[in-house]
Amino acid sequence: MTRMTVVTRKTSAPPDAVWRVLADGHRYADWVVGAKTIRSVDPEWPTPGSRFHHRVGVGPVDIKDSSVSEAVDEGHAISLRVKAFPAGAARVRIILTPTDDGGTEIMLEEHPIEGFARRFDNPLQQAALRVRNIESLRRLARLAERDEARAA
Repeated sequence: MTRMTVVTRKTSAPPDAVWRVLADGHRYADWVVGAKTIRSVDPEWPTPGSRFHHRVGVGPVDIKDSSVSEAVDEGHAISLRVKAFPAGAARVRIILTPTDDGGTEIMLEEHPIEGFARRFDNPLQQAALRVRNIESLRRLARLAERDEARAA
C-alpha cells in the first residue's frame, strides 16, 4: 500500500486569489517544483477531463508528459492525475480552506498510483516528496499574494 504525503501552508492571500493561480494551467510551471515548462493547456482547464501538457525534469533530464484534472470544486479544491514517465503517476489533491484572518490554508495531498513511484514507495521517497511539496506550496502562496497585492 502506498503512503500519502500531506503538506499544508497558510497564506495571507484569500482563497479566490489562490484559486486563480490553480485555475490557470499556464502557471503550474511557476510553482510546481520540477516542472520546467507548460507546453499547452486545454481551453476547458480546469474542467474534469481537461489536461495541461508539461515538461518536467532536473538539469538535462527533460520529460514531456501531461496531467489531467479529475475533479474540481471550483474555488475550493482540485484533484489531478499527474504523470512523469518513466517515474509513473500520482494523484494530487489541493484543498483551499479560508482562515479567520481572510487568508487561506492550502493543503496538498499526493500519493503515487502507478509505475516506479508506486512500486518503490518508501520513507526516503516520501521525504523527498514532502520537501518538494513544501517548496511548491511556498511558491503557490507567494504567487497568490503577489497577484492579490497587484490587484489592490
